[in-house]
Amino acid sequence: MNMLKNLLYVFRATHARLGAAVMGEMLHGIFLAAPTGILLLIIWELFNEQPDIKGIWLKVIILTVMFFIQMWLARKVMVKTYNVIITMTSKLRLMLGDHLYKLSLGFYKKRDPGDLASVVLQDVSNFETIFGDQFRNMVGAAFGTLFLSIFLFILDWKLATLMISAIPCSFLIIIMAAKVGRKISHRHIVSRNETGSRFIEYVQGVKYLKAFNLTGVRFSTLKAAFDNLRKSSIKLEAGLGPLALASFVVFEVFFLLMVYVSVSHFKNASEITITVPVFVAFLIVGYRLYAPLQLLMISYAVLNYMNASVERIRQLLEAPLQDVGKDIRPERYDISFENVSFSYVDREVLEEVSLTIPEKGLTALVGPSGSGKTTITNLIARFWDVQKGKITIGGVDIKDMAPQTVCGLISQVFQDVYLFDDTIYNNIKIGNPEATENEIMQVAEKAQVTEFLGAMENGINTKVGEGGSKLSGGQKQRISIARAMLKNAPIILLDEATSALDPENEIYIQLAIQELVKEKTVVVIAHKLQTIRNAEKIIVLKDGHVNETGSHSELLKNKKLYYQYWVTQQKIGGWRICDHAH
Repeated sequence: MNMLKNLLYVFRATHARLGAAVMGEMLHGIFLAAPTGILLLIIWELFNEQPDIKGIWLKVIILTVMFFIQMWLARKVMVKTYNVIITMTSKLRLMLGDHLYKLSLGFYKKRDPGDLASVVLQDVSNFETIFGDQFRNMVGAAFGTLFLSIFLFILDWKLATLMISAIPCSFLIIIMAAKVGRKISHRHIVSRNETGSRFIEYVQGVKYLKAFNLTGVRFSTLKAAFDNLRKSSIKLEAGLGPLALASFVVFEVFFLLMVYVSVSHFKNASEITITVPVFVAFLIVGYRLYAPLQLLMISYAVLNYMNASVERIRQLLEAPLQDVGKDIRPERYDISFENVSFSYVDREVLEEVSLTIPEKGLTALVGPSGSGKTTITNLIARFWDVQKGKITIGGVDIKDMAPQTVCGLISQVFQDVYLFDDTIYNNIKIGNPEATENEIMQVAEKAQVTEFLGAMENGINTKVGEGGSKLSGGQKQRISIARAMLKNAPIILLDEATSALDPENEIYIQLAIQELVKEKTVVVIAHKLQTIRNAEKIIVLKDGHVNETGSHSELLKNKKLYYQYWVTQQKIGGWRICDHAH
């Protein structure tokens, strides 16, 4: 029942239309079974004292024609069935991608990236491959068996009942196999996902492993994951194989039982209730009857593995979305936090925070690591929703606004820039897909991107590599700023982009940022206090609370936390590595 429920969920979600495919497979199943009946007619004709040779040849011709029709039908039905299933799984992947986009970032804190990738790629592939193959087998077997069963019941209902009794007995074994299989399948999928996650971790971290000479140590973790996958794969095959084989044995036993009962009738001439032609029919059709059922039993066992994948797909699609909100756009762009509290999975980051960020001004967030600076910018962008209190933009609660609307009001420049494996031109265009080439070149110039294009092989059409691997940090930052300029959103969130750059690149980035923030509401996470001396407002955070607020000069006069940071940074500014040679 659980499998059926999951399959119906996928069919409804993807609006799958399997009716034509089912009808085609039914017809194909009948055409597969029909030649057996014609063959029997030929055999029965041979039992006559004077067989009708012309009639036999006519039946042979019909068999030949049916063979070619069956081959043509098989091709048509197979193409139709796979077209429906592949269309369905394509929709399923797009649905998963769309759903993942709508989830809050809090969801990703709880899930391993490798596990999510496994659902979208491996689990959907399992559904496509297994269901695609087994669907044809199951429908064809079911209707082929039904067709042959009706034929046998017409000949002798007692022997037919005896043979059909094998089906419920075999299904009891398969149901037991299903219960065992669910546990084994779940463990196998967990092992598979763990292996995928460890492999991704190993590849992404290989630079650091080499730097600290830990390659062998971490490879042992990956090796252990592969070893666990190998063991769970063997258990999966060893656990399901014998039970599936047991159902085959049941069919063989019932077939032999039918032969025994039939032969017993022939021993006692006075009690003969079955004729030789009927007995021959049961020998031929009876054995043919069980062949598709054996295939059906295998299909059912295999589908249980697929069911574990479908269950994971369903769980992901049912993961709760953020509050949808409405497409409400505020008339002004000042930002306000009112008694905001927020916790990640395992720790509280903000507690009863209240602050205001003025419109068309520069507001800086300052504080030690873990004080909540990045969390504040993420909450403004509605990457997460607050657990208590509210955040407003222009007096409108952002929870009342659709996440897409909030994102449309905001441009972000992160300290760690991610670029897609595409051209510089297309990476900038992400800011506004409707932008013209002229507009893109204008922002590229303002963001100082054109300054390094001459050194690129194909200029602005140069591919940047995965994550921007072919570019320097400063070049990636300038592309990121150009992207934000092109978006032209009224609110700018900056995780100070110059903290890890060399002086030359820092000058270019500062010039680009000055162009970006003109007439905007700007929130910057400040690491170098020297860069935010002219900010209209500086908010100092500590342990998830607002410690103090004011301008640079006001905060220095207070001689509190900001003053301590300032003095410390001034001292660090004169720090240098000592020359041990002197």
